[in-house]
Amino acid sequence: MKNILDLPETTIKSGEIIKNKKFFKNVYLDFYQIFKSHSKGIPAGKKLELGSGAGFIKDVISDVITSDVIKLPMCDKIVNAEKLPFKDKTLSAIYMLNTFHHIKNPQKALTEFQRTLKKGGKVVMVEPYNSFWGRFIYKNFHYEGFNEKAMEWKINGKGPLSDANNALPWIVFQRDREKFIKLFPNLKITHFQAHTPIRYLLSGGLKKHQFVPSFTYSWIKKLEELLAPLGKQLGMFVTIVLEKN
Repeated sequence: MKNILDLPETTIKSGEIIKNKKFFKNVYLDFYQIFKSHSKGIPAGKKLELGSGAGFIKDVISDVITSDVIKLPMCDKIVNAEKLPFKDKTLSAIYMLNTFHHIKNPQKALTEFQRTLKKGGKVVMVEPYNSFWGRFIYKNFHYEGFNEKAMEWKINGKGPLSDANNALPWIVFQRDREKFIKLFPNLKITHFQAHTPIRYLLSGGLKKHQFVPSFTYSWIKKLEELLAPLGKQLGMFVTIVLEKN
């Protein structure tokens, strides 16, 4: 029997929640703006989002190809990151919002990213981060797994959405950075910044309620900007950018 998180209906309902909760929708909009800001200077070519799911990236980057590992009415394609249906050196950008930590074999996916990106093309992702605060929240209050001590770059289980390791981005790109550099010499880490300690929490996430009124969003965002120097200790998310040499 499938986990309810792996059913298309669950993702469709999640999309409705995101769009109907103004505070939460603003969090997504700001994450998409991060994608857009890091897209300056990329070569002409196709842009791909992996794990588009319940999101709405086309509101910010209109020419992106949306995709997911399951069939969804709001996505352009069914795409597995470990076997991208694109020719060598044809993609200018690959975007991921809370997706990398679901990929079963990240090494295969990174091999595909290196193959399909044009020179100067980028992978831009916003993922969970293993800060003191983030680790506490993900381990105690989040339904997805968090194992910062995992030795392998793999996700166990067959659930495309229900199985995950929120610590995986930190493992691959920070803890095991030397291994990453050795395996993928043509993918340079050009940006690694932890951020967003409280906005996502206060939005209530995919629950129907939020913990603060929508009009407080700009104030809380400014508070987070003041806390930015403490990102490594407090950030719940991290922006990671890889550029193809």
